[in-house]
Amino acid sequence: MNTRIQRQPGSSGTDIEGNVPGAATLHGKLFERALEHACSFRDGIADRPPRPVIPADELQALFDGPTPEVGDDAVAVIDALNAAAGPGLTGPVGPRFFGWVIGASHPVGVAADMLTSAWGQNAGAYACSPAAAMAEKVAARWLLDILRLPRECSVGFVTGATMASFVCLAAARSAVLARAGWDVEAEGLTGAPRVRVFLGDDAHATISAALRYLGFGERATRIPTDADGRMDAAALAAALARGEGPAIVVAQAGQLNTGAFDPMSAIASTCRKHGAWLHVDGAFGLWARAVPEMADLTAGIEDADSWSVDGHKWLQLPYDSGFAIVRDAHAHRRAMSITASYLPVVDGAEYDPGHFVPELSRRARGFAVWAQLRALGRRGVEDMVRHHCALARRLAGRLSGEPGVHVLNTVRLNQLIVSFGDGAAEERNTLTRATIARLQADNICFAGGADWHGAWVLRISIISAPLTEADVDRLAAAVISAWRHIQCEGSSRVTSA
Repeated sequence: MNTRIQRQPGSSGTDIEGNVPGAATLHGKLFERALEHACSFRDGIADRPPRPVIPADELQALFDGPTPEVGDDAVAVIDALNAAAGPGLTGPVGPRFFGWVIGASHPVGVAADMLTSAWGQNAGAYACSPAAAMAEKVAARWLLDILRLPRECSVGFVTGATMASFVCLAAARSAVLARAGWDVEAEGLTGAPRVRVFLGDDAHATISAALRYLGFGERATRIPTDADGRMDAAALAAALARGEGPAIVVAQAGQLNTGAFDPMSAIASTCRKHGAWLHVDGAFGLWARAVPEMADLTAGIEDADSWSVDGHKWLQLPYDSGFAIVRDAHAHRRAMSITASYLPVVDGAEYDPGHFVPELSRRARGFAVWAQLRALGRRGVEDMVRHHCALARRLAGRLSGEPGVHVLNTVRLNQLIVSFGDGAAEERNTLTRATIARLQADNICFAGGADWHGAWVLRISIISAPLTEADVDRLAAAVISAWRHIQCEGSSRVTSA
């Protein structure tokens, strides 16, 4: 019996030759064409500008048009998508992109993610996809082992560090209020004991966002930080001692601009003394736990109560991927569980990943995580982090050798902040902005700017998996060239005057 695809209203249902194909044929043509475009993009990424130069209105026009009334040929749609998107794609998967802490979407993770999409599994419950659940269960155990975190921790597979912090802080809220005799899951926050929240002056904006989502508003107590953004542990201890009641402290492993780590051992000791929940925002810095010689940098992190970390940063997983890790699995489950009569109850060796995330319908992210960890192994993760940190130090040395270029942070991880000029603060800010603008206009390598303690800086992240010494040397040359160009422009203006 020949099986033919039934034409759906609003769909052409035809293949590239205009025929109505069998399902297998249509899948093959679609997937092969998508693979061709994907390979073409990856194979040419080193030769592409790191950021698009097409104006926004022109890019929109490539996608735009009347609302489709009748569906187009499926393979032609994939071709059209590739043609429209191409001019607007940035290059984080290549060797010329240093603008944000963005990983390179390792080919193994991408391939596993392709299978994940084809399988179409909902990882919200064990019954929906036993394979997805077990992939997450095993990958979670591997993660805890590589990151050297307590084995009793539960792990929620979420979209990224923002949602990971949200989940972890929800568990924290549940736990500290339960100790104070308040069931926040049943009673809500109205009338609840006030929870004191403490975080460093240089905490990432996503922590503030997560706190807002959880009903804490913006009333957190800010603790002073040093020149590299490290929290003052003594100031935290004094602030905690000034009050009592439920408390949550958020520390940072890998400050977004400098890569600095808060003094975890001292902070953890203070939190234990005051009965405060310690959460660590380790979006990318937590991966330093995989490198033995970085033990002094990461010491004390294991004493926290929860940790948030991205998978699509240093683990190089495709978007989206993050992990909410919580020592108290009961608090984690209590804060996140969704129950209904139609949802089967897990039994015996079964594992229900939906108990640890705020989504019931969600992508089966565990497949790509499992594949990536199996492909890299502990040694691969360790070597990659070590390599990127060495490249960051190499870059710092190259830039610091140029007169007027100043690396402002102690480079112990993968982040650099750089300023330009030797004059007053206002002049340095002007020169730094101009140098960044020139670097971006040259479009040889991409990096961006940021405000750091009142000074404008060039901010560089070394985290893309394929990077080599030649790539950071090209970046150094591009930055120095941009700086020299700005100096020449200034000299020309002076001469003309």
